[in-house]
Amino acid sequence: MNINELMNGIEIIERKNARALEISGVAYHSGKVAPGNVFVCIKGYLTDGHKYLKQAIGNGATAAVVEEFQEDVEIPQYLVKDSRIALASMGSTFYGFPSRKMKMIGITATNGKTTTSYMTNSIFEAMGLRTGLIGTVMIKNHDHHIAADLTTPESLDLQGYLAEMVGNDVTHVTMEVSSSALELNRVYGVDYDIVAFNNLSREHIDMHGSFEEYFSAKSSLIRNVSESSTAILNLDCPYASSLVTQTKAQVITYGLKEHSGHILCKDLDLTTGRGRFTVVVAKPFAVGDAHCPRVEFDVELAVPGLHSVYNALAAVAISLATGAPVDAIQKGLKQFKGVERRFEFIYEGDFIIIDDHFANAGNIDVTLRTLDYMKYNDLQLVYAIRGNRGPIVNRENAETIAKWSKILGFSEVIATKSVKHTTSKDLVTDEEVNVFLEVMNDAGLVVHLHDGLAEAISEGLSKAEHDDLVLLAGCQGMDFGAEVALHQLLELIPGVDKVKVLEPLRTRVCGISNTFI
Repeated sequence: MNINELMNGIEIIERKNARALEISGVAYHSGKVAPGNVFVCIKGYLTDGHKYLKQAIGNGATAAVVEEFQEDVEIPQYLVKDSRIALASMGSTFYGFPSRKMKMIGITATNGKTTTSYMTNSIFEAMGLRTGLIGTVMIKNHDHHIAADLTTPESLDLQGYLAEMVGNDVTHVTMEVSSSALELNRVYGVDYDIVAFNNLSREHIDMHGSFEEYFSAKSSLIRNVSESSTAILNLDCPYASSLVTQTKAQVITYGLKEHSGHILCKDLDLTTGRGRFTVVVAKPFAVGDAHCPRVEFDVELAVPGLHSVYNALAAVAISLATGAPVDAIQKGLKQFKGVERRFEFIYEGDFIIIDDHFANAGNIDVTLRTLDYMKYNDLQLVYAIRGNRGPIVNRENAETIAKWSKILGFSEVIATKSVKHTTSKDLVTDEEVNVFLEVMNDAGLVVHLHDGLAEAISEGLSKAEHDDLVLLAGCQGMDFGAEVALHQLLELIPGVDKVKVLEPLRTRVCGISNTFI
């Protein structure tokens, strides 16, 4: 591709040593530069790509995009205001604008992005479509899967994945869109047909500087789409509902509570933990050639949790906006077996073990609200204190647990710092432990604190009796919890079917040591 064609549409402040060039590709990591590449210098949180320009030249870079001209560099340099936007634009151009060639769905939320995207994908598969999926757990290109490094890949990588999907005749792509991806312009240049905003609660405050900035980043997905797009909004979330008038897109709304939205839920049954309910399309709508009349139909979920009902309603709204038939929606939701660590039932014997990532106050609230619908004897809560999130998030998490202790009637919490099971970036500090213990003490809750994850889970399992529920709760600190718990079960219950007990681990992407597979 000619350099001028590649740079088309990018606001270039100034050129230095510019000349005609044929470009073989684009790179933003100096170690991945190939001969003939344009190297884009990105200023990151930890380092600055400008420092590696000469290394990139040594690896064959023939031009560079910079935010500051570099001295003693003979190759062409193109000065731009924001090299991340330039990288995203160049990636889209180089790969032939792949998002324009497929039905693109972008989903953002504090909680539920992954499950909603998987549910939507399951519905599309029930329609017989060739699908793509991009998110926290993996990247799926029809029948090919790879583990994901980021919830939303860097813009150049994202465009490359989309181009591969186009080459594999994928027609529908569902992707999670993180707040950091929006703030760092990773999805700049992606043409979304449908965007969804499910919910918002306090998370990533340190990353964005404030809750207001976090909301601003999230909401930009809705506010910045074109009038040819469709926005799916949850009316039960005040932040999502506030965006109804803040977008040029056509708006379709949903919710569980009584409101004047398009899609409602009635006759919700969560007694088993797994939702059964009736979807009501109260207001007909049309999106392009897709026409959805007033209609009611029953839905049965194979995955548990009140949050799964909300995620399912979002997936229903997205699917109806693409013209999906009701029978495919029902089939897709019923056959969807869940995403790891999202209120996942990993053992159902004399007692039940549920694995949940319990990330923030909003997630904790909806998880424990689900338990209030369920029938069980006693709750053993094993909680991994959240490392490297600071005192604010840990206080809010603890306060939410304390609030629900009164409703659910538990008086003890088993807690762990998950030493030896977290990386250095997720280590729990003394300050985070202390604020957790302070809130628990004020609420009159007894805390059994363990340094190690295995010791905490062992205590929870040893206390579990018939019809009890053991909740493995926590983010990075509990990622290995399921593996630990299920292997402990093999020792705790003589004669139990090993293959059946370990089955929930066999399809996991993370949190597995691979010692038994």
